[in-house]
Amino acid sequence: MKSGRIRVIAKNKKAYFNYEILERFEAGIALLGSEVKSIREGRVSLKESYAEIRAGEVFLVSCHISPYPPANRLNHEPLRDRKLLLHRREIKRLLGKIKEKGLTLVPTQIVISDKNKVKVELSLARGKKTHQKREVIRERDRDREMQAELKRFR
Repeated sequence: MKSGRIRVIAKNKKAYFNYEILERFEAGIALLGSEVKSIREGRVSLKESYAEIRAGEVFLVSCHISPYPPANRLNHEPLRDRKLLLHRREIKRLLGKIKEKGLTLVPTQIVISDKNKVKVELSLARGKKTHQKREVIRERDRDREMQAELKRFR
């Protein structure tokens, strides 16, 4: 992400556990007014969401943005597909990498930029195998135990 004053609204922590993150992209997102207000309140979830390329356009699929209560009957559908805004050359590059190497596009976080725009950080990722996930858990446990031992001896 570009430096500046950004506010992280939602993170996809599972993405870091389930995938090996190779590259990151920042994309705008086409939203309705009630969706923007709901995101500003932090009522968004990236769990189990992913991005896919259809007909030369990128869409964010199964990202849950809760309805905004004051919007009443003008509210949005919580799980609708949302178009992501990327340059055509970026989309072509992503499409080539996804087809060629068996990679996937995973949203890792939603932020509000310094210009008050809602952005999605997309990551080009490769799925981890089960044994890799187990190794990460073992490493984390070892580190936690070491820190506890060090704390006890101080």
